[in-house]
Amino acid sequence: QAYLSYSNIAALTHLARKPGWDITKSLDNVKIWTHEEGAVLSFKVEMQVKVPSHVAFSLLSDFRLRQRWDRHFLTCEVLQAVSEEEKIYHVTSAPTTGHQPRDFVILVSQRQPCRPQEPYTVAVRSVTLRTMPPSPEFCRSEILCAGFQIHSSSSSSCTVCYFNQVTSGVMPYLAANLTGSSKSIEDTALECIKFLE
Repeated sequence: QAYLSYSNIAALTHLARKPGWDITKSLDNVKIWTHEEGAVLSFKVEMQVKVPSHVAFSLLSDFRLRQRWDRHFLTCEVLQAVSEEEKIYHVTSAPTTGHQPRDFVILVSQRQPCRPQEPYTVAVRSVTLRTMPPSPEFCRSEILCAGFQIHSSSSSSCTVCYFNQVTSGVMPYLAANLTGSSKSIEDTALECIKFLE
């Protein structure tokens, strides 16, 4: 478990530091970036939020609150509280056209910064749990690496960056979006800002 949580945080930190991000959309308080490497597509959503970084961190690290702003989350329950900083959740998401509803078993690791210039981190990856095997009513999907980095901008504002390394499991939700025919990432980001503020 210690290794899993370490590698969860390390994978997100590594993804965030990768060079070669291309900006695809820039609005007032939301910027969307993509990064392609072989068959792996990653995206980053940068949001300017008018709340202190520690407040954004406490709201974003509790995934049970996610349904309030992310319409892709239908249900979210804690399966196991591994420690103060690690929880395993079961998430179900709405079916997209022509697809079965999906479910995910994810480890969420949260870390406060060790040094002032470091961000707050909430890292997410799929795990397998014997007590939660795949069920026929859902298509079990995998999250390779996702999560939030929250950088303090001032005492009353912060920059929230959401990262996701996209696998074919998440693709149906994003395909329409990245071609520009749907504004789902953008809309979700604006809902997230509204929720945090």
